[in-house]
Amino acid sequence: MNVMTAARSPLAPDAPSRPGLRERKKIKTRQAIRSAAYALIEEQGYDSTTIEQIADRAEVSPSTVFRYFPTKEDIVITDEYDEPLLAELAARPADEPWTDSFRYVVRKAVRLAMAEEPEVTRLRARLLLEAPALRARMLEALTGTGRMLADAIAARTGLDADALEVRVHAMSLIGGLLEATMYWAEHCHRDDYADLADRAFDVIEHGLPAAKS
Repeated sequence: MNVMTAARSPLAPDAPSRPGLRERKKIKTRQAIRSAAYALIEEQGYDSTTIEQIADRAEVSPSTVFRYFPTKEDIVITDEYDEPLLAELAARPADEPWTDSFRYVVRKAVRLAMAEEPEVTRLRARLLLEAPALRARMLEALTGTGRMLADAIAARTGLDADALEVRVHAMSLIGGLLEATMYWAEHCHRDDYADLADRAFDVIEHGLPAAKS
C-alpha cells in the first residue's frame, strides 16, 4: 500500500519470472530516479529538492522523470503495492475471517519493508508530517486504493463493493494504517510499526478502549 516503502513491493512473489530487457531498463530507471530523490531529500529537505536536481542526480532528463512520475509527489507516493496486496489477500484461506486476512497481509508487508529498506520506510513516514503537498497527494491516492480494497472485501464477503458500509470499512482500514504511520513518525519511530498497525485495526474492529480510571 501507499504508506509502505516505494522501491519495490515487499509482497512480490519470491521467484518472479524474469522481465524482458525493455522492462528491466524501465525498472532500473525508475529505481534510479527514486534513489536520487530520496538522497536529495535527506540532504536538503523535500521542498528544496527539484525535479531538475533529481534528474541530474539520476543521470536522466527532467522529461524522463516526468514520464515515470507526473509530479514530484508521485516519486514518493506510489500505487505499486496495491496489486500485490490484493493478490496476497485473495490467496488467503477462504474461511479465514476478513480482518485476520487483512492484518496478516499488512503485517507481512510492514515487516518486510522494515527488514529490507528501513531508512526509506522511516523517511517516507516522516515526509507525511513535513510536506503538506505530499500528504495531500497521499490522501488522493488512497481514495483509489480504498475502492480496490472494497472490491476485495466484496469478493470475500459477497457484499456489494459499492455499498456504503463496505466503502466505509475499506477506507477505515486504510485510514487506520495511515494514522498508525503518522503516529509512528511523530514518535520518532520508537514503536514497532507492525504493532501500531495492529492497534489501529483493533480500534476499527472493537471500538475505543475503556478509559483509564
